[in-house]
Amino acid sequence: MCCRRSIAWLVLWVMVFIIAAPTRLEAEVVEVKAESYVLMDADSGKVLLAKNEHKQLAPASMTKLMTLILAMEALEEGKVTLKDKVVTSENAWKMGGSQIYLEPGEQMSYEDMLIAIAVGSANDACVAVAEHLEGTHQNFVDKMNHKAKMLGLKNTHFINSYGLSAPKHYTSAYDMAVIGREALAHPKILEYSSIKEYDLRQGEFKLFNTNKLLWWYQGADGFKTGWTDEAKYCLAGTAKRDGLRLISVVMASPEKHGNFRDSMQLLNYGFARYAFKSLIGQGKSCGIVKIGKGIEEQVEVLAEEEVGCTVIKGEEKKINSKTSLLPYVDAPVSKGQKLGEISLYKDGDLIKEINLVAASDVGRGGLLKEIGKIFAEIYLL
Repeated sequence: MCCRRSIAWLVLWVMVFIIAAPTRLEAEVVEVKAESYVLMDADSGKVLLAKNEHKQLAPASMTKLMTLILAMEALEEGKVTLKDKVVTSENAWKMGGSQIYLEPGEQMSYEDMLIAIAVGSANDACVAVAEHLEGTHQNFVDKMNHKAKMLGLKNTHFINSYGLSAPKHYTSAYDMAVIGREALAHPKILEYSSIKEYDLRQGEFKLFNTNKLLWWYQGADGFKTGWTDEAKYCLAGTAKRDGLRLISVVMASPEKHGNFRDSMQLLNYGFARYAFKSLIGQGKSCGIVKIGKGIEEQVEVLAEEEVGCTVIKGEEKKINSKTSLLPYVDAPVSKGQKLGEISLYKDGDLIKEINLVAASDVGRGGLLKEIGKIFAEIYLL
């Protein structure tokens, strides 16, 4: 009886180990020393690997990624232009830490200020831009926190626009990855954050990007590093290979350059295990929709974005698609107007929908056009 009981207990422990094994193995697939990290698929926002991803930690200069997002939104909304002159206040001049040594009253273009933030991690440029956009630095920080709420971030609160440690200034690896995904919606952020070197003040001051992954890792093109005594070594990064874009965030890596090493470990895992299955390229033709009462009788329909999704390597054949188009629509039709969608499925389950949009404007044909159509139909009869 005792022997049977021992065997039963042994079998039970083996079963428990088997059930728990995937979770344990998942936690051991990468050698990352950072206190918190996330690897995210940029296409879907799905977390591929994580540890302490919701823990509130000091973000250091990764904060500047949110600053750049708000700066780009203002640009895209037409509130500013890249050539606008930003005047340095005494408040901006007083900033410590990483900076471009702005002088009170010094003027610099909006674009150069943004590049100084993205490439050189300039604290003084952050304050100058914040004041230029919102009048005061505090007003800008309030907008940062509002944007965090709009993105649904649960573990983020900003006290400043540049990232120097302060009470109640925190984010999480997961929230930072969501901010990175939002940054991808603004192409100029990626353009600026991928610059390795930049000549400022007509070449008198040279910036070197603090993100060494741009030199060390194939496909890396963003985003932002961070370091303070409290935050330790941090990096919100992104890289793209063969259509697959990944976002990696490491926080509180304990060793110098550890943020880069940890990020490469995460990205290596992602690119080794996952692939992007592309079916139709962005802007490619996906059919024709008939137009009624228009100067044209039909309009070409294009994919609004690349039609594809991220899958585990080897499962690409499990992805299939279904196209749905409106059979008919009356004019006027606007370029970019949604006229259908493509649905992607894996094993019969819907995983993604992509809009199909009009390739061009189609105006109303007018009365003479309609009369002409009637006579044409009679003639054909």
